[in-house]
Amino acid sequence: MPNRTQAPPIASIHQLELPPYQVHHLSNGIPVYVIHLGDQEVCKLELVFHAGRPYEHKPLAARATLSQLKEGTLRYSAADIAETLDFYGATLQTPYSLDTSNVALYTLNKYFYKVLPILAEILEHPTFPQHELDNFIQRNQVELQVELSKSDVVAYRKITELIFGEHHPYGYNSYPETYAALKRDDLLQHFRQHYLAGNCSIFLSGHIRPDMLRALDDCLSYAIKPGQSNPHIPPVEECLPQRMRISHPDKVQAAVRIGRRLFNRAHPDYAGMYVLNTILGGYFGSRLMTNIREEKGYTYNIYSSLEPVRFDGAFLIATESSTEFVEDTLAQIYQEVEILREEPVGEEELAMVRNYLMGGMLNMLDGPFNVADIVKTAVIEDLPMGYFQQMASTIQHISANDLLHLAQQYLAPETLWEVCVGAWQEG
Repeated sequence: MPNRTQAPPIASIHQLELPPYQVHHLSNGIPVYVIHLGDQEVCKLELVFHAGRPYEHKPLAARATLSQLKEGTLRYSAADIAETLDFYGATLQTPYSLDTSNVALYTLNKYFYKVLPILAEILEHPTFPQHELDNFIQRNQVELQVELSKSDVVAYRKITELIFGEHHPYGYNSYPETYAALKRDDLLQHFRQHYLAGNCSIFLSGHIRPDMLRALDDCLSYAIKPGQSNPHIPPVEECLPQRMRISHPDKVQAAVRIGRRLFNRAHPDYAGMYVLNTILGGYFGSRLMTNIREEKGYTYNIYSSLEPVRFDGAFLIATESSTEFVEDTLAQIYQEVEILREEPVGEEELAMVRNYLMGGMLNMLDGPFNVADIVKTAVIEDLPMGYFQQMASTIQHISANDLLHLAQQYLAPETLWEVCVGAWQEG
């Protein structure tokens, strides 16, 4: 019998390997990344189109197009699509990111051939019914009004706008009038210009059989038209960071956001900053959490994060607290940042963070769908396929001096924007 009075020994993770996968191509040239793992007769089919904000001709066109994709086709109404998928126990999702527009189908293998033609119809003949677009606009205008009543939402919108610029694909914000300006022709134009074979990658994961690939080619090689489009990324206007206070009627909490423009996953310093960010505010035992939540009791939650996108990236610190604690919260945040820039991280803390991050990466390898997400990230962000192993190697071997140098280079207070939103008078 195991001894329940003693904790099991801690085992370090020394090596992580991405399971092998295969690459096929449809007749129209679309690459299909096949992750064949597990013995459960289920699969996930995800199509990723480079059709996000960098490809828009009009604000919100990308998001609106994706959201309306399954709201009706030449042959099926939105209700027909929903009822058919429900009958076969399948799920069709349209997750949107800033860079891409994705269509993900989850299904049992035995029904793959039944629901695949529905997906092909959606990708070949969407009609974007006007009444569905009207509902989308009205619904989002109401949701936006609710969101803008929250200080944390206002703070996040403002700091990303300041970092990238109010007209930049990664920086612009939506308003009721932005939704009102959307027309059905905008969605049709965005779909025809960017939902093309040259903009698409397909990820098929689960217990995959060869005949599923043949069915995929039969359905999708004709549904997705040939062609390719290019993004438009205007340069970010470099400005001296400012510290800004915004008066807001939310009297419950004030929101604090601190951040700067950084870089994407392809940058050589990304992996090191990933470790440094974790130490500062990337997990529950982080320095910001220990100081400002556990010791001071100023907030329920505080965190820092890296927010990489395909062509850029940002670093952010975020928290909410009572207005009376904002000043000292800010002082404590900058104090923790300064300590990182002046003192090397101790070996015990660094070892704990290494184990935490390696455990998280091990979880990323749990199951075919998670592995597919790793492969997808590498493909859509133009990363080398060894990037996962390189990340693991950096986590295991980065030194305290390396982290000190990164903090000095990227966390200087004069490079950080600061936005505070709360119930105080402007000025």
